[in-house]
Amino acid sequence: MDYQTGFFYLFAAVLLFAAYRVVTAHNPVHAVLYLMLSFSQAAALWLLLKAEFLGLTLVLVYLGAVMVLFLFVVMMLDIKLDDDRWGFWQNFPLAAALGALVAVEIIAVLWVGFPTVTGEGIAAVPANYSNTKELGKLLYTEYLYPIEVAAVILLVAMFAAIALTLRQRKDSKAIDPGLQVKVRASDRLVVLPMTATQKAAPVALSNEEGQA
Repeated sequence: MDYQTGFFYLFAAVLLFAAYRVVTAHNPVHAVLYLMLSFSQAAALWLLLKAEFLGLTLVLVYLGAVMVLFLFVVMMLDIKLDDDRWGFWQNFPLAAALGALVAVEIIAVLWVGFPTVTGEGIAAVPANYSNTKELGKLLYTEYLYPIEVAAVILLVAMFAAIALTLRQRKDSKAIDPGLQVKVRASDRLVVLPMTATQKAAPVALSNEEGQA
């Protein structure tokens, strides 16, 4: 077994453990942290498969932006950790059925195998070929509209996260924008009339008081 195979089994084992802890972790913050660990291991597997662009994108986009946003949202949602709200065993039959279906599909794909490509169908690659550059051209030309749809979906998800964070609760400091627009200067500034007062004259001290 070479070192690449050893690293593959190492990253795969950590990925499976982290994915299992994402589902079984009682604290949602811990679940998000385990999800970040699983993403990092998946990025390492992409690097082993020589898909550098996908691996770096997974690290920069998901670990650097999306998962940090998820972590802050989960920490700000004030989720109750009561046992009766989770309902793990109530949803276990459906989750087990879906997991078994996914496992059967993966076994079927691995059992059939992947079609092999002969040497005649592989085009010659020039020396200055950039995989990332060609992928960028493909994304922003042929797949431009799906990219825009995905951007809109992420924007809607961000607004939903902000709305859930600023929902009405006892410790929330939510402000209605409509009330801010309708505010008037007379409601914020009050001028109180005050009568002029005369400054008191200084009192002369006696010699005994001054020496004391």
